[in-house]
Amino acid sequence: MKLLIAEDEQDLAEALTAFFEKNQFTVDAVPDGQEAYTYASSGGYDAVILDVMMPKLNGVEVLRRLRAEGFSAPVMMLTAKAEKDDRVEGFDAGADDYLPKPFAPDELLSRVRALLRRAGAYTPTVLRFGGLTLDCSAGLLSCGTESVRLSGREFQVMELLMRSPRQLFSADKIMERVWGWDSDAEISVVWVHISNLRKKMKAIGSSASVRAVRGMGYLLEDET
Repeated sequence: MKLLIAEDEQDLAEALTAFFEKNQFTVDAVPDGQEAYTYASSGGYDAVILDVMMPKLNGVEVLRRLRAEGFSAPVMMLTAKAEKDDRVEGFDAGADDYLPKPFAPDELLSRVRALLRRAGAYTPTVLRFGGLTLDCSAGLLSCGTESVRLSGREFQVMELLMRSPRQLFSADKIMERVWGWDSDAEISVVWVHISNLRKKMKAIGSSASVRAVRGMGYLLEDET
């Protein structure tokens, strides 16, 4: 999936780029409305995340021009403006969804994936390791004939571990990747979710497990 992010706040743009690339997207990021219009007009994007308040051209005007020219990819409006009239203006311009700041990165990811599914452009990934199968479209973890549904955060932790099995992740890194760089959650939430995943993996008869390395972090390994 190829994504265009138009966001003039550099720190946020960099964080979103890293977050979506970690989740297997190819990302182009631009800092103003004029570049957003130019890049989007060139085609080749499966979805666009478009800030409203940008230099040169605001996001609503960019979207109006693109839709007038037949641009059909789904567009998520991302903005600090959260009043009803602002949302209506965005939808009238052709937005498919609207997420006010501040937001949780995992919610943005889920909404973008939902837009892509509705557009028929998103093929969910199935990850496999050590007899485990993770269906990324349903958040379903399976082993043999047994399956268990994961919560949103459990799924994101499991996805991170299954994309890089046997790689060590510190609790801080898991926190950053899953809860976001600006999260107010306590680090203990990582321990709780790891514990829940271990219980669910054991319940479905998995030979793979999440091992804790004292003082360093966690890794997914297969005991067979």
